[in-house]
Amino acid sequence: MPPPLSVLVKFIIGARGCDVPVEDREDPYSCRLLNITNPVLNQEIEAFGLSEDTSGLSEDRVVSVSFRVLYPIVITSLGVFHDASDVGFQRNITVKLYQAEQEEALFIARFSPPSCGVQVNQLWYKPVEQFILPESFEGTIVWESQDLQGLVSRNLHKVTVNDGGGVLRVVTAGEGSLPHEFMEGVEGVAGGFIYTIQEGDALLQSLRSRPGRLADHTRSLRTEDASLREESGVHGDIVFVDVVDTYRNVPAKLLNFYKWTVETTSFDLLLKTDDDCYVDLEAVFNRIAHKNLDGPNFWWGNFRLNWAVDRTGKWQELEYPSPAYPAFACGSGYVVSRDIVHWLASNAGRLKTYQGEDVSMGIWMAAIGPRRYQDGLWLCEKTCESGMLSSPQYSARELAELWHLKELCGDPCQCAAREGGRRPG
Repeated sequence: MPPPLSVLVKFIIGARGCDVPVEDREDPYSCRLLNITNPVLNQEIEAFGLSEDTSGLSEDRVVSVSFRVLYPIVITSLGVFHDASDVGFQRNITVKLYQAEQEEALFIARFSPPSCGVQVNQLWYKPVEQFILPESFEGTIVWESQDLQGLVSRNLHKVTVNDGGGVLRVVTAGEGSLPHEFMEGVEGVAGGFIYTIQEGDALLQSLRSRPGRLADHTRSLRTEDASLREESGVHGDIVFVDVVDTYRNVPAKLLNFYKWTVETTSFDLLLKTDDDCYVDLEAVFNRIAHKNLDGPNFWWGNFRLNWAVDRTGKWQELEYPSPAYPAFACGSGYVVSRDIVHWLASNAGRLKTYQGEDVSMGIWMAAIGPRRYQDGLWLCEKTCESGMLSSPQYSARELAELWHLKELCGDPCQCAAREGGRRPG
């Protein structure tokens, strides 16, 4: 009979909560303040302008710029820079607006000598079909010259950007925007667009109510901190790590926990899971004992292979340039050997963090090539499967019900089936 295994269970929590209320963040996954001040309402706004002479053509025939919408806007016109050396408009240019990761343009404006639109300041504009670009919209504007000569274009640092008081942001490849495969041609500006801010009254009301919202949020954080400290004192089951507790910081939480584990405990294997997961430790122990799941450089989980990188939404990846991630284990549970944890802890200061802890772990592990043991009983989706080691995305009530069924029958899924198919979730 194998010797009994001793287990230490800890919850990993950031030492500080985000001090910005969710309603006032650029997105719910980070702690960046949506810094809108003095929004320009009830009028059209030119996004780009030139503070210098626009004469002279560049060598570039395709130029693009990407931007992110922080509060809903409507683009009414697309434009190209005026060439002071031309008499009238003498060129053929196509301007397209793309949404991130979409191959078809949302709308297109074509400029030619007989159809050049209207000149406003230093740009020629044409109207486009109007619809609302929502908060978090990410897009790219592409200018293409249909002539042999290049475009009138400028480096991003040589144009003035009118962000309407903070409702949009121009993003560049250098600061972690869309990777280069989603950019076309040379990064820069060869024209602009005109836009209006939507729901202005609601925006003003939100800005006016910010101080009260911040005060309520600060009080809530204090209460939450006190509750966590109390639980930690009573149960000793929490490790506070030195990060702000947001979704984007979960990879940093993980690395900090690995450092704590190496510095504080003695162990052979480490099991990582999420707090919304059912984990059958008895089944895990039996599998370790009967399949000899141990040894050095060892990673046991249910691995996603050739998983496409998302460029938008909750799992938006701005740092990893490849179209697919290296193999990574589903977050409901995986086990790694002691030497891997030591390697992660010792290199924590040098390891780059990505959009989520599971894909970050996969990228880190690609550097050392561990022995992977594939096991589909670490479930990736919320379901009840006989013999499962873990299953994710349960509420606290549903977890309690699963454990109640396990106590009754030994296997919560078989027990649920005998009770007429009723399963938690």
